[in-house]
Amino acid sequence: MKIYRRYLARELAGAILLVLLAFLALFAFFDLLGEIKSVGQGGYQLHHALGFALLRAPGRAYELMPIAVLIGTLYALSVLTRHSELTVLRASGLSTAALLGGLFQVAGLFALATYLIGEFVAPPAERAAYQMRLKEKGRMVGQDLRSGLWVKDERSFINVRVVLPDARLRGIRIYEFDEKASLRAVTEAAEGKHVLPDSWRLTEVVQTVLLAERAEVRKMPEMLWRSALNPDILAVLMVSPDRMSLRHLSAYTKHLADNHQKSTRYDIAFWKKVVYPLAALVMVALALPFGGAHYRADRVGIKIFAGVMTGILFYMLNGLFSNLGAINSWSPLLSAVTPSVLFLLTAVVMIWWAEKR
Repeated sequence: MKIYRRYLARELAGAILLVLLAFLALFAFFDLLGEIKSVGQGGYQLHHALGFALLRAPGRAYELMPIAVLIGTLYALSVLTRHSELTVLRASGLSTAALLGGLFQVAGLFALATYLIGEFVAPPAERAAYQMRLKEKGRMVGQDLRSGLWVKDERSFINVRVVLPDARLRGIRIYEFDEKASLRAVTEAAEGKHVLPDSWRLTEVVQTVLLAERAEVRKMPEMLWRSALNPDILAVLMVSPDRMSLRHLSAYTKHLADNHQKSTRYDIAFWKKVVYPLAALVMVALALPFGGAHYRADRVGIKIFAGVMTGILFYMLNGLFSNLGAINSWSPLLSAVTPSVLFLLTAVVMIWWAEKR
């Protein structure tokens, strides 16, 4: 590698890592503040809240990596411009294409890191964080069982076949035991919807009550069931598609397809997961016309602000196209790729315009 490329890579990598660490510290602090209100519930203590914030750090790193690449590249290029180092390199014959090639090499490493974190580190760490929080609060949640979800609620055991994305339950079976651990009643319901503050409205209910010498069966169109089970607990099991690994997304979309269910939302999440690491390349392309090129050094603040706002717009459009794709049943690949392609084309036009000035 040429000397200038090693120097450029060192400056860029240092700036990007510094920005990423600053973001991680900030978001870990916010996560910790959000957990303070839960301290004291059951066995949940301050060190558990700190552990929760730390376990969420890999997921935060995955989310923040592209914006850290953008801001870090902007800062590094602005410093090089202010010290006239970039000007000297250009005067020595360094073309924009060669400079962009050097930026892409560094961005490629961060794109690989983004993929590895999002696929192998963040999903299990986030799952462990929520499981730890539930355990220390005294809630027991069983998952990964073929018979569905099992939850213990005082002297009752609840089996749920399906948990829908809007926190509705389907295929509910409640086993109620008395203080002597003897089965007292079995309640089955087709569907349940949470009703504030601590109840569920069950529909198509069949309740079997075990009496001393006989069993009594009651059928009800609707029943109000009080339980500590709530959507916050279910959120642990209803993993957001964006938090899933590619392997789990692929398996789940296949499951939906095999059961003739709509999988557009998960298909889009799959392709977003594929494309997302490449956003680092888009970000360095966006940073070049703002942070480098032929701008005057006294406009560093304006350049960085404009670049950051461009990055925020990228994230907004990324979310917008995902939602529109899910609502309108667009091609999942097209919905996931379009924002990145549009911004990459915008970066190319901006670089061309800066070169023509």
